[in-house]
Amino acid sequence: MNKAASDKPQAASKGTTDNLQLAACSFELPPLAAYIHIPWCVKKCPYCDFNSHAAGPSLPEEAYVDALLADLDADLEQVHGRALTSIFFGGGTPSLFSAKALGRLLEGVQRRVAFANDIEITLEANPGTFEQAKFRDYRALGINRLSIGVQSFQAEKLQALGRIHNGDEAIRAADMARAAGFDNFNLDLMHGLPGQSIEDALSDLRTAIAQQPTHLSWYQLTMEPNTVFWNQPPEVPEDDVLWDIQEAGQALLATEGYGQYEVSAYAQAGRAARHNLNYWTFGDFLGIGAGAHAKLSNPDGRILRSWKTRLPKDYLDPAKAFQAGTRPLTADELPFEFLMNVLRLTDGVPASLFTARTGLPLAQLGKARREAEQRGLLQADPQRLRATAEGQLFLNDLLQHFLP
Repeated sequence: MNKAASDKPQAASKGTTDNLQLAACSFELPPLAAYIHIPWCVKKCPYCDFNSHAAGPSLPEEAYVDALLADLDADLEQVHGRALTSIFFGGGTPSLFSAKALGRLLEGVQRRVAFANDIEITLEANPGTFEQAKFRDYRALGINRLSIGVQSFQAEKLQALGRIHNGDEAIRAADMARAAGFDNFNLDLMHGLPGQSIEDALSDLRTAIAQQPTHLSWYQLTMEPNTVFWNQPPEVPEDDVLWDIQEAGQALLATEGYGQYEVSAYAQAGRAARHNLNYWTFGDFLGIGAGAHAKLSNPDGRILRSWKTRLPKDYLDPAKAFQAGTRPLTADELPFEFLMNVLRLTDGVPASLFTARTGLPLAQLGKARREAEQRGLLQADPQRLRATAEGQLFLNDLLQHFLP
């Protein structure tokens, strides 16, 4: 039930030793995805630490699309001839935007960067923002996957979370998704909610499964800094109840054909989220939009993380830069950065991927890898990097071995 380390900018320097280490092995440019952030919501939820802001009576759709495309123009030199394998519209609530605005945006993105033939394009949506005609229009644009923020189907739990929809609307949202032509959609669901019993949690899961989503994100409510819940925490179940909820829920999901492939992600066979798999296998991603983050590699082996101006009013201000900061990842940091992602995957990754994604020899993991194996947190498999069952539960403890 530990949460994996967060991806936050940290001060870093880069020296000549790092360049030598990065040049030690051949480096391959990884697949490229794009994350597009739309920062407005109808209402800010008390648990949410994402860069989201309450929408006014009207949204600056045209101006924001113009800004997104200009932002992308500034990052095009980082594409290096690659096609986009996936696009993820996150927020906020991207489904507040009209199909017309998203269509102009997608057309503009495709004019600048090629799309892979089988590109996955995901749109986050909340049940309260569903309109069937609107979603048919989204599907016609080429958006082929939805991620619906349900969180719970129970009235008292939704009220405690500050959600604006009800359980019936959440069920209708899934029906509307199918009717609009989406045969691939995710439901977001939380557990460990205020006053939640094991049966409450399993009831939510059963209701979600009955909607036949191809993918379920089932994760525990956590109190994040800079949220209402951080300052005024609600009373949540005790640790032993949380543990029982997790065990019972995982067993139910497995029985119903949803395989766990990541810490909080479950999917029907062949339906894992390709965009998220790109993150978790240390792929590259462009990040455009207010507060968006990016991770981008260069042919010479340099890997950069960057982040954009956070507040929408500043992002839309032509006098201000889109990019708020950037930093190179040093050779000392790369083992932790790589493993922070790949060890979230239940099956881990081939050990050879470490060199392919970082340009570093596998021996760079050396002593830390052996220590983690001796503690029973990492599988003792020379061909694979994979957390043990205990390592999955205590991922933060496992990652501590690889801190620079």
